[in-house]
Amino acid sequence: MCGIFGYIGRRSDAAGLVVEGLKNLEYRGYDSWGTAWKTEKGISVRKDIGKISSVKSADFTDETSIAIAHTRWATHGGVTKQNAHPHLSCDENIAVVHNGIVENYDALRNELKAKGHRFLSQTDTEIIPHLIEEEMKSTKDFAAAVRSACQRLKGRFGILAMHAASQTLVAARAGSPLIVGVQKGKTKTSPVEGYYIASDIPAFLEHTRTVQYLDDGEMVVTDGKSILFSDIVSGRERPKREVEISWSMEQAVKGQYEHFMLKEIMDQKESVARAVNQDEEQIKTLAKAIREAQGTFIVGCGTAGKACMAAEYFFSVIAQHHVNFAPASEFKLHHHFLKPESLLIVVSQSGETADVLEAMHIAKSKGAKVLAVVNVEGSTISREADYTLRINAGPERAVASTKALTGQLAVFLLIAYALAGKLQDGKTLLLETAAEINDMLNPRYVERIRSLAENIKTARDVFIIGKSWNYPMALESAIKIQEVSYVHAEGFAGGELKHGPIALIEEGTPCIALVGKDEVMDDIISNTIELKARGAQIIGISPVKHDVFDEWIKVPNAGNAQALVNIIPVQVLAYFLAVTRGKNPDMPRNLAKSVTVK
Repeated sequence: MCGIFGYIGRRSDAAGLVVEGLKNLEYRGYDSWGTAWKTEKGISVRKDIGKISSVKSADFTDETSIAIAHTRWATHGGVTKQNAHPHLSCDENIAVVHNGIVENYDALRNELKAKGHRFLSQTDTEIIPHLIEEEMKSTKDFAAAVRSACQRLKGRFGILAMHAASQTLVAARAGSPLIVGVQKGKTKTSPVEGYYIASDIPAFLEHTRTVQYLDDGEMVVTDGKSILFSDIVSGRERPKREVEISWSMEQAVKGQYEHFMLKEIMDQKESVARAVNQDEEQIKTLAKAIREAQGTFIVGCGTAGKACMAAEYFFSVIAQHHVNFAPASEFKLHHHFLKPESLLIVVSQSGETADVLEAMHIAKSKGAKVLAVVNVEGSTISREADYTLRINAGPERAVASTKALTGQLAVFLLIAYALAGKLQDGKTLLLETAAEINDMLNPRYVERIRSLAENIKTARDVFIIGKSWNYPMALESAIKIQEVSYVHAEGFAGGELKHGPIALIEEGTPCIALVGKDEVMDDIISNTIELKARGAQIIGISPVKHDVFDEWIKVPNAGNAQALVNIIPVQVLAYFLAVTRGKNPDMPRNLAKSVTVK
């Protein structure tokens, strides 16, 4: 869940370069940061607590062609300068940055202490450079020492290491993503300008869009001119192909917007239409696989999990087909029902979510097929799945997911319509919805929601209700408000409030009702009236204005795509609640974008 970035090549400004690139990974962790670079005297290190976005790359004036950097989301040890990465060996000749968790770090730490190693932090990461240092006592080869050290680590990890006496970078992954960016040279005699190694593509996107992916159980060694991929255990070489990615740097920067979250909300004017741009034959093939599967399960975490819940309703209402949803972190308890004829559908924005990967491995161990719905091309989940659909949302930098959610919902609607034999109807509905979203997200509309946020910013609690596919969107609305504004928010199925939680409603409590013009409209309005009778301030999000609403936010009448349009005003509201309360919506406390630990 941390950000890793390293460079080796012909450039002499590597120290400043990795600092700038790391700023594009700050969404992966922003407790602390650090960088290490090679000099004639050895390895220089600078690290500190806080965000790297305020650090100036111009301050790093040493000429160097090798550097590594890290931005941290704390797991082991508090947020201190000592716990920030990179961590060094006793002789300070080895520097390591790390993402993941070393599950057996305590035993290794005790073993290394007994051999005289001194530790300066409380992190699990610090054992890695010491372990490499210990291995180098028996082999003078740095890459071989890293390989041996990695074989002793338990748990999910991605590491990047450098050595003062070696003109190489060495990286290894076991469950935590690492990607190589290849910057081509301009002449035949210099075919490669340099290599970038990062935990996500935006770190090096302004330099190259040519990538190579490390798979689990692989390591890579590069001197900046050539590169070698190999198996961590056997050492056997693993040839890699180069892949050209479609993302642009313009998609990965804020542009005119103050925050990435608002930019990505507004991106939904185009991103929903991009999600609909799928190969029709592939959609039909996937619908056929779902139809023929003997048990279809669908899993995701957090926001992606709410898209999965909505998909349950899509398949039921549109295609009259049953699927089983479970949070990915709970899926292992369902493995008894899996068989080779089963199908698992997994959803992840990053394509690296640890709990989702575990669910995939459980399904594959039973012989079941896996369909992945992802945003990040070339991610681990997309490469390990039997079938993959990309939502085409483009880079999503804010921790709180917005456009990825609506892309996921759009893809599931397409599949549901294909399952019903009405794919063209689904495409037409979604393209019309995309056009209506474009009209909806105008400056006047956004300002109206900003004013509403100002009015309720001191609220202690916010409750959200919905029925049908608006129920998972009520849960998602609560996630959005909680994670960026820190206001306590809860979502409920409309009929469930009166079975207990309605006791929490007091005079003036803001309650949001997600309403569609559909078969459950009268039911959800009745539930809203129950809240109003207890003194709630009712905020209606609906295509139609109802008398019970104190505040009405109008949305298009989108039919079976209503969940998709109803969630967008709540995203905008959550954003402005955060801003008016003085919070940074891009970097909410205690959270990180890509959850690569369980």
